[in-house]
Amino acid sequence: MYKPLLWLFLALLINPAVYAQEEYYFPGEKFDPAIPSPSEFLGYPIGEWHTRYDLIVKYFEKLDEVTEMAQLQTIGYTHEHRPKVILTLASAANMGNLEQIRIKQVQLADPTQSKPDVNTMPSIIHLGYGVHGNEPSSAEAAMLTAYWILAAQSDLAQNIRQNAVIHIDPTLNPDGRDRHSLWANSNKGFPPVADPLDREHNEAWPGGRTNHYWFDLNRDWLPLAHPESRAKVEWYHQWYPNVTTDFHEMGTNSTYFFEPTKPYGSENPVVPRKNYDDINPRFAKYFAKYMDDIGSLYWTKEVFDNSYPGYGSTYPDIHGGLGLVFETASSRGHVQSSQRGDITFAFTIRNHVVNSLATMEASVDNRVYMHDYLREFFESAKSEGAKDEAKSYVFGDEFDESRNRLFVKFLLDHKIKVYENSSDLTVSGQSFKKGKSWIVPTNQPQYRMVRTMFEYEKEFADSVFYDASAWTMAAAYGMPFSAAASAKSGTEITEVAVPNFTFPEGKAYAYLVDWTDYYAPKMLFEMQKAGIHVEAIHRPFSSQTQDGKVDFTAGTLMIPLGFQKLKAEEISAKLKELAAKNRQKVYAVQTGLNLSGIDLGSNLVSAIQQPKVLMVVGNGINSYEAGEIWNLLDQQVGMPITKVNSDQFGRINLFDYNMLVLPSGSYNSFSEGQVNHLKDWINRGGTVISMKNASLWLNQKGISEELPVELEEAPKDPDSLPFAVRNDFEGAKEVGGSIYRAELDLSHPIAYGYHRSTLPVYRNTDIFVKPSENKYLTPVKYAADPHLGGYISKANLEKLKQSAGVLISPVGQGRVVHFFDSPNFRGTWFGTNKLFLNAIFHGESMD
Repeated sequence: MYKPLLWLFLALLINPAVYAQEEYYFPGEKFDPAIPSPSEFLGYPIGEWHTRYDLIVKYFEKLDEVTEMAQLQTIGYTHEHRPKVILTLASAANMGNLEQIRIKQVQLADPTQSKPDVNTMPSIIHLGYGVHGNEPSSAEAAMLTAYWILAAQSDLAQNIRQNAVIHIDPTLNPDGRDRHSLWANSNKGFPPVADPLDREHNEAWPGGRTNHYWFDLNRDWLPLAHPESRAKVEWYHQWYPNVTTDFHEMGTNSTYFFEPTKPYGSENPVVPRKNYDDINPRFAKYFAKYMDDIGSLYWTKEVFDNSYPGYGSTYPDIHGGLGLVFETASSRGHVQSSQRGDITFAFTIRNHVVNSLATMEASVDNRVYMHDYLREFFESAKSEGAKDEAKSYVFGDEFDESRNRLFVKFLLDHKIKVYENSSDLTVSGQSFKKGKSWIVPTNQPQYRMVRTMFEYEKEFADSVFYDASAWTMAAAYGMPFSAAASAKSGTEITEVAVPNFTFPEGKAYAYLVDWTDYYAPKMLFEMQKAGIHVEAIHRPFSSQTQDGKVDFTAGTLMIPLGFQKLKAEEISAKLKELAAKNRQKVYAVQTGLNLSGIDLGSNLVSAIQQPKVLMVVGNGINSYEAGEIWNLLDQQVGMPITKVNSDQFGRINLFDYNMLVLPSGSYNSFSEGQVNHLKDWINRGGTVISMKNASLWLNQKGISEELPVELEEAPKDPDSLPFAVRNDFEGAKEVGGSIYRAELDLSHPIAYGYHRSTLPVYRNTDIFVKPSENKYLTPVKYAADPHLGGYISKANLEKLKQSAGVLISPVGQGRVVHFFDSPNFRGTWFGTNKLFLNAIFHGESMD
């Protein structure tokens, strides 16, 4: 059992500064000595060290142990198996009634249920901290805030305990935080060094901002590509908080930012104006007062984007709450020089502490108002949905069951109502088959999220974007969909059905696996790993199978029983196991003579080489893009990929590999000898997958010879413009993450598994390259009218129309596969992943 006086005495012996420190963060406040402060528990003043995540969790466990006003729960685990925790704080009375409070809050967010009495309901406040691991002040502030809520004796603290339920997530990104904390602590000087050039302030690549796979989790509330976000969003829908915070850090020479963000230009199109025009300014007055009290400088209404739905400060706005982003100047270490003097870690922590308190005070003062807004939000959403000309969206890919399941589950994870399609439909010229398509009505509480999933947006109040300007998730999944004037539907889907295929019994001449399904590449790799010889059939054909005549597309996998090291019965047993695991249909044929098309022994059938993939990472390389590739091969294919730092490339014998991936980045550190080794390897049959500006470097080195797009009548800039408009004018020339319609050559290996000649693609680069001079080697081009959604300037759109999306450069016996779009963007472009995986598995057949 915890002994508070003994604990305090021991802490003071360890470090006398720990008790006096609270005066800096909470001047004049008195605290209950039965509640240990973070400094007492840790044995050092907050701000003196970067606290490891496990110690933060242990401190929260201690709070859970010593008071009935605290409850800690684990909601999930990170990739590196760190627990994702939520600490819930409230008065003893509210904690004893927690489930009833939660049920009423969810009821309030459901306009189909009667509205509870909001006058008696506590404010539900979610304080979220530390989504970027190398913005560490917020997690320290989380501990101090939790301590203040439980131990402070002021009238304000007592009022908040009585009238609020506070949920604290100390670190949305534990893996990244610990990566950064280790760096900052192990490079700390005694005394600390404030020089910005010091190693402490300059993390090694990839830095601690991102999670295990180098993803920015502050973009993942919508895609849900990672377990951290999936656990968080699942928890969020159990509570529908009235207010959610999102604490960050920015440049050392900055001051402090709080909302409102930039009017109109940074706002999400589905969020009601009341959020921006009334609620945000109402809360901002509290933040200003608290910052004025401590003399910290601040600013509002500039730069920061609130439009992309995947932000931690935007997702709540689309769910009837108020999402709030805060940014403090960063010490990026323990102390760093700035234009205003030295910025200390403790100073950055205090800024976030006071705004945590301001958020809670504003939330409690506006408790009834925010509850009314929550109900109003979902009532108006349902009402707007009922008036929408589109009464529903119909979607479904009749050829790819796995991708259908992924998208249906994704919609359900966001609490969108989905129904079976009970009849064959043709909508706007597209066919949707019963049993292989679904219906999402617009007349539902999540109407605004429905719009987020299915609408394309092309008109914007601003042309400069902090991030993506398009996020139509149906397009990301490559999902055929159409708005319908009817909402007729079948049974509501509550869980995703899993197919159960029957494996063919008896002797076979060969087995066939259709390449269409999203997880066919995973099946292929696991077959190869098991020692099974697999070939690709490069033309369409029809075969007699256990299901009768079946038409197969180019790219179909064949497992011939006559060319295997394993015995036929071993092959059958292993295939049965892998097919069940990966939900793949396996067909058996009894002859190599096909019903139509080429036969199984044709010269247009070839063995598939097992990929041995090397990817360059490290200094100069785009860590986001490298992480997307690593995540795809790890999580979706189960394929190991060797990651080598760019400065270690000279030690690599490329002939140990058959596939080299060059993510976007700078490769100018490669020596002439390394470049010559690369050229020799490609000339002898190696395959390079090159992303965006890596292709420009290959051109520069003479490895490939592709040409940029140049407009005959390119628009000219004015001779003179005001200095103040420079950022807006130049920023408008960039491609702000947008969606386009591409055209596929379905006979080319890059398009194996696709059945439609058009495909939505995501582009976030202004690199425009002409199609290949070889008329057969530009398998992905843009349609005549390519723009589907997001921002692009007129000049860039004209360049895009003349550009290649994917092209192949033959180099001796090898080749380079150039990608100028982002086929793996944020781990959620399932519709274009197959393009990249085709380059991995069929690269040697592409030229």
